[in-house]
Amino acid sequence: TELEYKIIRMLVEVRIKHKLTQAELAKRIKTKQSVISRVENAQTTPTLSFLKRVADALNTELQVKFA
Repeated sequence: TELEYKIIRMLVEVRIKHKLTQAELAKRIKTKQSVISRVENAQTTPTLSFLKRVADALNTELQVKFA
């Protein structure tokens, strides 16, 4: 869906902003690079807990808004 693609796009942007490779991000959140790749290529949908782990690893806040 459009929302899923927006989430994925934001995930890629924040990873690049922090100058991390997929492998480096994966190491920080204790997963495999292939998991990051599958999420970024829309082969799987990230869970809220996955997104929270990413936010924590990047010292940023995960926000969910209903508008």
